[in-house]
Amino acid sequence: MRIAFAGTPEFARVALEAIAAAGFEIVLVLTQPDRPAGRGMKLQASPVKQFAAARGWPVAQPRSLRLDGKYPEDAAAARAAILDARLDAMVVAAYGLILPQWVLDAPRLGCLNIHASLLPRWRGAAPIHRAIEAGDAQTGVTIMQMDAGLDTGDMLLRESLAIGDGSTAQLHDRLAGLGGRLIVDALKQAEAGTLRPEPQPDEGVSYAHKVEKQEAQIDWRTHDAAAIVRRIRAFDPFPGASSTLDGETLKLWAAQVRLDPPGQPPGTVLAVGPAGVAVAARDAVVVLTELQRPGGKRLAVADFLRGFELKPGQVFG
Repeated sequence: MRIAFAGTPEFARVALEAIAAAGFEIVLVLTQPDRPAGRGMKLQASPVKQFAAARGWPVAQPRSLRLDGKYPEDAAAARAAILDARLDAMVVAAYGLILPQWVLDAPRLGCLNIHASLLPRWRGAAPIHRAIEAGDAQTGVTIMQMDAGLDTGDMLLRESLAIGDGSTAQLHDRLAGLGGRLIVDALKQAEAGTLRPEPQPDEGVSYAHKVEKQEAQIDWRTHDAAAIVRRIRAFDPFPGASSTLDGETLKLWAAQVRLDPPGQPPGTVLAVGPAGVAVAARDAVVVLTELQRPGGKRLAVADFLRGFELKPGQVFG
């Protein structure tokens, strides 16, 4: 099979590596243009581009695929490359560009998407973050036959896993590995003609809206303790949950719920020690166990307290 791959971040790179390891022929890779990154803001290639370039695969980086859009020259060049590749299938994983109908129609077997949720739950941009934030017990990966809608295509393969109590970063890595395995299975079945598309049900649809930086601020008065801890997990590594204390914004990277009556207004520091900083929430206590000062490193609470004084009675938020 002649495969094109469209993806950008590490989640996609894992899938591309799995496809290559399974022996499929990668004839074209599409990924986002290089972006400024790091302290020096130097242009940096995406993980997918780095992986593809190291293997000498053709790489296209159009700014858009819309022939009538803002960058028609980019789209036209990408169209020529896609049509010249005589594709059997295109695999799409966290690419970051909308695929117009001409792309969906170009491969003989269409475009297969690796989506990090159990569709139809959490269609959209941030399914891993939103599943943790909502307190879902299960998530998974769906291999989907792409259509013109937002993650509305028929389901081809689907496998679940338990979310547990990890962060988005940790769950991302587990889902990336699962996605790589499932897309290889899907391509093998597509090659054999044994895939059985299943329409998504109308019930249970939800949307995982993109995570914005302004969501990072913890609202101690509105959210209960469990919701605060879920947000801390969900926003690791981006954008990182935060809260102000005496005019300084601290990042909150890890926390636990302690089911004690808070006894003080939400946000009040109740106790400070090497095992954690206990903070009153609306209904219980949040124990912070990993924090970060602006410009500093993420630190376990015992190390953090060596360089930052916290006292009971201080108030977050």
